[in-house]
Amino acid sequence: MRMQLILGEALTGLRRNASMVISVVLVTFVSLTFVGAAMLMQIQIGKMQDYWADRAQVAVFMCRADSTVTTCVDGAATQEQLDAVAAQLDSPALGAVVRDVRFESSDEAYQNLLDLYGQEYADYVTPEQLGETYWVNLVDPAQSDVITEAFNGTPGVDNVRNQLQYLEPLFSALTVATYIAVGIAGLMLIAAVLLISTTIRLSAFARRKELGIMRLVGASNRFIQTPFILEGVFAAFIGSLLAGGAIVAGIHFGVNGYLKDRIDFITKWVDISDAAVVIPIIILIGLLLAALSAGFAIRRWLRT
Repeated sequence: MRMQLILGEALTGLRRNASMVISVVLVTFVSLTFVGAAMLMQIQIGKMQDYWADRAQVAVFMCRADSTVTTCVDGAATQEQLDAVAAQLDSPALGAVVRDVRFESSDEAYQNLLDLYGQEYADYVTPEQLGETYWVNLVDPAQSDVITEAFNGTPGVDNVRNQLQYLEPLFSALTVATYIAVGIAGLMLIAAVLLISTTIRLSAFARRKELGIMRLVGASNRFIQTPFILEGVFAAFIGSLLAGGAIVAGIHFGVNGYLKDRIDFITKWVDISDAAVVIPIIILIGLLLAALSAGFAIRRWLRT
């Protein structure tokens, strides 16, 4: 009976402040959608980094005839220099770092270039312009600096490059976009908290006579506060569910229906299983913020 009375009071408050409740729902929906999008973007960045870190290689480019670095003053790398680099890559000193090594001759590099870009490049590029390369897969991609340091200044080595360096600008741009989404979400959450507080205080003011009577008959502060807190929680819960629906729709239509067919170099995308992790979190965030802000607002009002 007591719970039924509390729920009845909460529903009464929702009906009396329908416009404000709708505002709370919408602001909560938008803010939590941004929070969920930011979380999914971080998951996507992590998936991309894991995928490319496992496949990205460190390239040890040997000297070409036209190389100008100091380690290539004698022109193209000699067979002795190639053997020395191969022996160093296979040495015990690098055994804990190097997983496997693939040697690519200048002729193989030339043919791979033609296969990738077409035979028309045969008129502009020669095998001698490409040179030989050792493609190194690492046990731990984070240790690419070990290979760079090992061959820095080695005769016959033009330069050493980590393929992940080419993806760093993309990861940085996505991270900045995530920060922007988090910033917007934070501002919207502040607006939601203020709206919830205002809604609860207006609802309490509209029922000030009823609250006065409840105080006179000995109702506890918790009994008085609970319906107002439920009002805020209910509105935030609806907004959270709408945000969850928007996240699922974004993955289904935005990722699966649009991005997957147009961006080929990303092979691992966020999916519904990731949404199943994010949605409960944003719902919990919405409920906690609503309960705390509503409880604080009605507690302050009862003191006045």
